[in-house]
Amino acid sequence: MKKFPTLTFLVLISIGSSCEVFAENITSLTLQDTIPITDPKTTNEPSSITGSIKDAEGNPLSGATVQIKGTQTGAISDDSGNYSIDTPENSEGVVLVFSFLGFQSKEVEIGNRSTIDITLISDDQELDEVVVIGYGSTRKADLTGSVAQVNTEEINAFPTSNVLQALNGRAPGVQVIQNNGAPGGGVSVRIRGANSIQGDNDPLYVIDGFPFSGNPTNLNNSDIASIEILKDASATAIYGSRGANGVVLITTKSGRGAGTVVEFDAAYSMQSLRDKLNLMNGTQYAELMNIQAENDGLQPYFSEAEINGLGQGTDWQDEVFQQAPIKNTSLSISGGGENTQFLVGGSIYQQDGIIKGSDYDRYSIRSTINHKVSEKISVDFNSTLSKLVTARRDSEGGSRGASMIGAAIVASPLSDPYNSEGTINNLADDFAFVSPDLINPLYFINEQSTVITANVVLANAAINYNPIPEITIRIAGGVENRDDRTDNYRSSNFINSNGNASITTSQYISRLSENTITYADVFNEKHDLNVLAGFTYQDFTTKYLAGSGAGFLSDLYETDNLGAAETPGIPTSGYANSVLLSYLGRINYGFADKYLFTASFRADGSSRYSEGNKWGYFPSGALAWKVSEENFMQGQETVSTLKLRASWGLTGSQAIDPYATLNRLFPGYTVFGDELYNFLAPGSTLPGNLKWETTQQFDLGMDLGLFNDRIIVGADYYIKTTEDLLSTVRLPSSYGYTTTIDNVGSIENRGVELSLFAQMFSKEFRWSIDGNISLNRNKVICLNDGQPILTNFINVITVADNFSIMEEGRPLGQFWGYQEDGYTESGAIRYRDLNGDGEITEEDKTYIGNPNPDYFYGFNSNMTFKDFQLDLFFQGSKGNDIMNVSAISSTMDYGQGLNMPEEVLLDHWTPQNTGAKYPKISRSTVARVSNRFVEDGSYLRLKNVMLAYNFPLKNTNGIFLQSLRIYASGQNLLTFTDYSWWDPEVNSKGGDNRLGIDHFSYPIPKSYTVGLNATF
Repeated sequence: MKKFPTLTFLVLISIGSSCEVFAENITSLTLQDTIPITDPKTTNEPSSITGSIKDAEGNPLSGATVQIKGTQTGAISDDSGNYSIDTPENSEGVVLVFSFLGFQSKEVEIGNRSTIDITLISDDQELDEVVVIGYGSTRKADLTGSVAQVNTEEINAFPTSNVLQALNGRAPGVQVIQNNGAPGGGVSVRIRGANSIQGDNDPLYVIDGFPFSGNPTNLNNSDIASIEILKDASATAIYGSRGANGVVLITTKSGRGAGTVVEFDAAYSMQSLRDKLNLMNGTQYAELMNIQAENDGLQPYFSEAEINGLGQGTDWQDEVFQQAPIKNTSLSISGGGENTQFLVGGSIYQQDGIIKGSDYDRYSIRSTINHKVSEKISVDFNSTLSKLVTARRDSEGGSRGASMIGAAIVASPLSDPYNSEGTINNLADDFAFVSPDLINPLYFINEQSTVITANVVLANAAINYNPIPEITIRIAGGVENRDDRTDNYRSSNFINSNGNASITTSQYISRLSENTITYADVFNEKHDLNVLAGFTYQDFTTKYLAGSGAGFLSDLYETDNLGAAETPGIPTSGYANSVLLSYLGRINYGFADKYLFTASFRADGSSRYSEGNKWGYFPSGALAWKVSEENFMQGQETVSTLKLRASWGLTGSQAIDPYATLNRLFPGYTVFGDELYNFLAPGSTLPGNLKWETTQQFDLGMDLGLFNDRIIVGADYYIKTTEDLLSTVRLPSSYGYTTTIDNVGSIENRGVELSLFAQMFSKEFRWSIDGNISLNRNKVICLNDGQPILTNFINVITVADNFSIMEEGRPLGQFWGYQEDGYTESGAIRYRDLNGDGEITEEDKTYIGNPNPDYFYGFNSNMTFKDFQLDLFFQGSKGNDIMNVSAISSTMDYGQGLNMPEEVLLDHWTPQNTGAKYPKISRSTVARVSNRFVEDGSYLRLKNVMLAYNFPLKNTNGIFLQSLRIYASGQNLLTFTDYSWWDPEVNSKGGDNRLGIDHFSYPIPKSYTVGLNATF
């Protein structure tokens, strides 16, 4: 199964090639079975049938299913396409069923044969593949909306702790941003840009029909059969108030009716820091400290003789970072017969972090069963049980070395990690000029811990009833339950600590009931009608409990006994509940397999909104024309597929907390006289009469296949506008409240998505390429009273200010600050006086950067020769800026004894170097949020390279070991970028409107992987 890639790489096809080259490789899809009759049976003795299964071009089909019809007896073809299956004593009337994904199934009666070679007719055309859509599925050829698909091979191309990381660069219009490189670290996904200020901008994830909360971290990559990404409103409107940010449909693997099949996957990876920062060594550090002392009129800190004898000193990056393994193992057993199919499996994913002491473990058990009770009734069941354990050592942010990652950068190379007696060295005591804020990073690693444990249960079941073949009544129910516990402990050995412990537990449960009826029929061989109607109910309940304590006589208990604390903290707890009731309907109509029409409607009622505004209504419509099926397109061999699409629709976003529209009371304490009293009082936020955020989207698309679909091009243009944006608004003090939430404005996203697939060669040497490119332009249309909103406040001592702005007519989240204009005669930074009043004030701030990329892209090359396979996958982004907050205190905070990049020493202002990159080294240096800290975050990355070998296993005849594949791969091995810090793929603040921020983030590692896949 292949994706639509991008026109950007069409040039790769044309170089050294022509249409004639492709024509030579085009093979007719008109196929016939080859069933040689050899060694006819003359007795009814037990025997077996052997043979091979191949495609039209003679290539073996590995993993094809052979089953005796009406039984559970089956076999799987090996890597050479060979199979062997035991047959009954009397084979008269026995039929074998041959099937393979993407090919038409074939039934063959055994008769007297002992060898049956089969050639399957291929559904080789991309657009004939089946894709999952909301509450159903359809052929890709019959899609009227914009849907991207990522298949299991792409999902499992390399090990990831979060399956969403596997989507990066795989689908047009889908931007995957890894917030940091920590094991189990968060991932932000944007489909066609951000829509909301107040609400979440991540898409809705639906796992086997269940709308899941948050990221699907409970799934292992090997569990997944395919991922469909619904992008335009005609595809997402069926999910109503949760479809504005797009919908990601995840389909997990299920059993096959081919006897019992065991699949085993194992991989081992070794990670390391991709590239170290070029920091000053001991000698350079001493030189810079002396320069600062001289510029500030102080005596030198080090003599010339001392400097000459210092050497390299401590490399704190070596003290903090390490090589770290990833172990990923999964085992599944599946099988069944005509009426029952099952799968049970388990997986273990264990990742150590490249920062010492950090890790992430996931243990999962899955089971599925599909059973046909009768000709009219069938039942389905899916369940996933997962346990997630994360040890955090990703202390980020801060300044002057007050966080672990920050300290690893600015710690003095002249300081030792440990004292002579083996205790952790207090860096602030080594030199008088060192800031007292600077903490040895080993304290964070050895004397502080954060462990997050989560148990996640996702289970759903359904009963399907077909009173007549054309009608399906489906009654489904499911539950998602998540229990989280976070244990934080700082030992008494941590600097200035007497032992601090805290525990936070939470329980989230969501219950779902879905009831649908579907009618599907074809009339007069021309009218294809599919009608869906139904209603759903889902509730969401969250509870939490937190406790803490300080002052422990011993570190033995850690968080296991808060009662041992000298000073117990005040326990807190909370509860929240909301309900969503929905009615939905959809009509799909096709005429003569040429003209397609889709209309859907959903009404959502949410308990979160005010009386009179609780219901939102979300219609959509789409048209598609298969131009290639018209009579005037027949008889030519160039255009094999051409489909034009147009769609329009409304989707929504709830975007507020469950009780945001209610006037709530909050507890507190106060003192009257000598007594402490508790009280209830209104909060600081005035409840508002709120309406739904509504997103309107218009989409034009084209699907084009050339030369019998050897080349497939996809293109989409969209305009997406979100109205009634919800945002926090400040109020005058006379109101008695400080803020309120209100519907304040609108945001527009418009863009172009291009994709391309090309089968370059398809004989013994097979080579296919695919890629995609996406361009999105985001703009704030209007805000409350037209007033801009300043966001992203930072305080790193040397700078305390907002550095982002939302303003009408400008992109969302644009960076806001001062522009530098060289240096003064004394070496201080000069800022531009934009309003010409002779002073540098807030009025001189302007736009200094944009975190939104001009475009982002992915490119994949897949080559196979005989039993070898080589894959190359590139991914990148262009035109996005990064606010390097890390560089503020790490390059501008002089006089505090902080280590810095080597270039600060080599290229700072002096009377002889007035055009330097850095100002005069002096503690009197003043820094502001400026374009100095905005860097180009564009990059091109070799995301994955893999070399695999498929063992032919010709002598096994598919018995016991049916297939075996070994591979070696590398991830993030090459990155081309001008960004100066660890990695350009960074987003410290997570999702929403705070993109493009790097504030001492956990670096993304590079890794090498070896693995195997085996089928028994």
